[in-house]
Amino acid sequence: MPDTVHTQDAASLDTEFKRGLGLFDSTMVVAGSMIGSGIFIVSAGMSRDLGSAGWLLVAWVITGALTVAAALSYGELAAMMPRAGGQYVYLREAYSPLWAFLYGWTLFMVIQTGTIAAVAVGFARFTGVLVPGIAEDRYLIAPVHITEGYALSLSTAQLLGVVMIAFLTWTNTRGLDYGRVIQNVFTTAKTGALLGLIAVALLLGWNAEAVSTNFGNLWTPTNFDPIAAGVTAATAYGMFVALCVSQTGSLFSADAWNNITFTAGEVKDPRRNVPLSLALGTGLVITVYLLANVAYLVTLPLMEIQQAPSDRVATASLNAIFPGLGATIMAVAIMVSTFGCNNGLVLAGARAYFAMARDGLFFTRAAELNSARVPAWGLVFQGIWAAALVLPRTFNPATGQYGNLYGNLLDYVVSAALLFYILTIAGVFRLRATRPNAPRPYRAFGYPVVPALYIVGAAAILLMLLIYRPATTWPGFVIVALGVPVFMLFRQRK
Repeated sequence: MPDTVHTQDAASLDTEFKRGLGLFDSTMVVAGSMIGSGIFIVSAGMSRDLGSAGWLLVAWVITGALTVAAALSYGELAAMMPRAGGQYVYLREAYSPLWAFLYGWTLFMVIQTGTIAAVAVGFARFTGVLVPGIAEDRYLIAPVHITEGYALSLSTAQLLGVVMIAFLTWTNTRGLDYGRVIQNVFTTAKTGALLGLIAVALLLGWNAEAVSTNFGNLWTPTNFDPIAAGVTAATAYGMFVALCVSQTGSLFSADAWNNITFTAGEVKDPRRNVPLSLALGTGLVITVYLLANVAYLVTLPLMEIQQAPSDRVATASLNAIFPGLGATIMAVAIMVSTFGCNNGLVLAGARAYFAMARDGLFFTRAAELNSARVPAWGLVFQGIWAAALVLPRTFNPATGQYGNLYGNLLDYVVSAALLFYILTIAGVFRLRATRPNAPRPYRAFGYPVVPALYIVGAAAILLMLLIYRPATTWPGFVIVALGVPVFMLFRQRK
């Protein structure tokens, strides 16, 4: 059992921070961190795995059920331990400092910083639709090969991504109010843009042929990609596997909802507002995501969704409604979406490193607050590493094509992130047993059934990924394991 000092710390309130986030602000952090560019893209790949409109919607329903179930379960931990660091603190208290550190290590090395890098370059790519000079192949420094498969470069798109990270890091060091206002404005704007896309598709883009094709054969898989040799969506088992494997796209698009737990030290009445914002934010986003997929299906036949150029399904849908204008409209919407998403990620991540540093498990300076009462050094460390992840490129000698290293890293840690979600929700059960008398202002909805269903569902997905996507699953666990010797070094120094 964790020591009593940690127990007392976890149950008390932080006093160092400014409590400037109300319920609306907290909900905007949840929703804004979730909505990036994924919802506009990932349905193409998912539909190629699943092969039917009905099963595509089922996959998103599964994502929604898992996300909301997890958020409702986290609510109990958030109300019980309303401290800066959130999930890091929950894992420390439920298990040990080692498990907490491994989560924080993975968060800093890849999950948070890799996502920040990916979203920043996503912003730059769509800016390139409006400003053609911004592109990943317009080099200021041409690729310098480190090995046969890896290089470093600086393109105009990479430069804009780095500038975006630096700007949001700087604004968040100025104080919570700067980050809060940016988050509220951009989350409101991008939620409005998504709702606008849905309304336009349903009112102006209704395509009778697409509706007949997609909904007339709602459950019949056609034109699907094989998951593995002899495993396709044509069989019951193959469809189960396809639903599990396709979750890498939809779960990633719905991820980062837990970021509000990192900022609990700055939330007003956190025992009430953090659990409530988790429920409201995830419920809002999942509803909008489901409606967005309905919008795609009423404007485009499934085959056109599967074959959308560069997987940009939302752009293809708008082009079908406004020929020639869809790409421009969607570029602006995604620029707004990615900017707001990255602000939430930048704001929240530094609070986790603050909690780690306070335990002696991160750079000491990260535990300091500046005059604006925010962890400026944590923001700076995060910004430097996220910007660094923008620069390395992967290279395929066979095709001559360059990719992005952070893309590979994010693929690797999807399963590791899922493992930490499972462990955290299992922590609800563990803490009920080890600390039955601890104050619980909010208790997990549907306990023990809802948390247990999440664990079973997430474990099934994780198992299928281990079997059918081992190349992108095992490396994630290796990244986590590399944190063990680093933990030992920090403990020895402490």
